[in-house]
Amino acid sequence: MKTRAMVCHAPGAPLVEEELDLAPPGPGEVLIEIMASGLCHTDLSQLEGVAAPYPFPIVVGHEGAGVVREVGPGVTSLRVGDHVVPLGIGECGECGNCRSGLTNLCEAFLADMASQPTPFSLGGKRVSAYSGVGSLAQFIVTAERNVALIRKDVPFELACTVGCCVATGVGAVLHTADVGEGATVAVFGLGGIGLNVVQGARLAGASRIIGVDINPLRDAQGRRFGMTDFIDARNADPVDAIRALTGGGCDFAFECAGNIKLMQQAFESTRIGWGCTVVLGVPPDGAALSLVPFQLQLGRRVQGSFMGNMKGRSQLPGLLDHYAEGRLNLDDLVTHRLPMREVNNGFALMKRGEALRTVVSFARNES
Repeated sequence: MKTRAMVCHAPGAPLVEEELDLAPPGPGEVLIEIMASGLCHTDLSQLEGVAAPYPFPIVVGHEGAGVVREVGPGVTSLRVGDHVVPLGIGECGECGNCRSGLTNLCEAFLADMASQPTPFSLGGKRVSAYSGVGSLAQFIVTAERNVALIRKDVPFELACTVGCCVATGVGAVLHTADVGEGATVAVFGLGGIGLNVVQGARLAGASRIIGVDINPLRDAQGRRFGMTDFIDARNADPVDAIRALTGGGCDFAFECAGNIKLMQQAFESTRIGWGCTVVLGVPPDGAALSLVPFQLQLGRRVQGSFMGNMKGRSQLPGLLDHYAEGRLNLDDLVTHRLPMREVNNGFALMKRGEALRTVVSFARNES
């Protein structure tokens, strides 16, 4: 079948609408109509060639929500009409990693990272699907293990956010760092992921949640998600400021911008003896974080987290239960809603720091 999609043909080039060939769902696969897709900074990094793990041309987008329109042979957990979120990290539930209870990195996901499967093509030539999703398309095809069944009473334009920024931020607090009641938390970078770290820390019962950013608008915005203190990094050294606010260093620091300097600052802001730094941002290709081993021997640690260490099919849908019951704020997270033809403007809003989350869709009225 054919599908409309926004395609980037080369690093730095604008996205253009194309009519792509879409492979039909095979055994164990489903066809999804994407009703809404959030724009993520990692999409922008791919488009600009800064951190680009997939070859061009490419359909970016990995934060989608939609409706199952067709199921292939052998699909048992999904039906036509189900509301779903496609997943960059699937969950087969059977491999050693899935059964370990220690990671969300399903072995099938690791295999897909190497093979980079895609259902898209143009003129007989392959078009990549970012993170195996490619949600800036009207229809996608993906494996059953890469689809989370969600409740139907949450609007698609909000539900899509759990596919990346909400899962990454909230999950990193609850599933990676295991932040406890009364802990002090610093969040470096208050974009979509950082603000979800903030509200994850609030859910965990943190006593102090300190946001660090160079955009003064993030002060008021962050407080709507549970932030208690704001540091404008243009005017103050965040390490010194955090140490002063916490009496020596925070218990947990989260880097959410993909900036090596901020990763270093986050680490230095944690308390000697037990401080934990969680790296969530994706830095430019080839960038490396340098640490003196003695700094680790003093009891601090650094952790990475991919999608908040949340299992996509079994745990991610519960985030929407938190929203429906008033514990998560998604309404203030989505600040802009645009038709798909304005997707380049959506990325421009992101670069200017004017949007928290922009959601786009072919389903929106584009007349």
